[in-house]
Amino acid sequence: MAVFQLDDDLWFPDPHLGEDDGLIAVGGDLSVDRLLLAYSNGFFPWFSFRSQQEPMWYCPLQRFVIIPGEIHVSHSMQQLINKNRYRPTINQDFEGVIHGCATAQNRNREEGAWLGPDIIKAYTELHRQGFAASVEVWDEDRLVGGLYGVSLGKSFFGESMFSLVPNASKLALIHLAHMFDILGGQMIDCQFETPHLRSMGGRYISYEEYITIIRK
Repeated sequence: MAVFQLDDDLWFPDPHLGEDDGLIAVGGDLSVDRLLLAYSNGFFPWFSFRSQQEPMWYCPLQRFVIIPGEIHVSHSMQQLINKNRYRPTINQDFEGVIHGCATAQNRNREEGAWLGPDIIKAYTELHRQGFAASVEVWDEDRLVGGLYGVSLGKSFFGESMFSLVPNASKLALIHLAHMFDILGGQMIDCQFETPHLRSMGGRYISYEEYITIIRK
């Protein structure tokens, strides 16, 4: 088990050499080129922006994912969808979504908060270049929830979601899965398991299966 120190060159180590929790490297930067290399190989940055000066990079060997066609929509969620109270959109307010993910329920004040200014700047630039996307949920003209992540080929790498009203983030994920399935998407990477995501169809696959899907 080892944690590698990255430098100015663009590279990542063999993820099989990392820690049990997936931590594999520290350092480098959050440039578009490095982020694209990272996600293309299953790595993602995750670190406390107040206490950690350098990015920390993770690549778990068991990956928690949702296959778009397998998204589970509960009876109560289907009823909410049928009411048409909330309106989902894609890429209509990326900055609103990423700031919502950072600040909802005062997340940015918590110890260990990771969605800080550097991450926001980096992923906003990814979005500007067409590699990051958002799903918004609206109550009339008010943004009440959503999610954002990195979109590469047939894979979407979810980064964060938020809700200002009950079930808004679930609505965003369901909309993403349905639209991604229609467009031929094959995998939504959830990064970490939560009861919320498991109830919606999330399951583990091996790194080998995961990387095969990414590289198709």
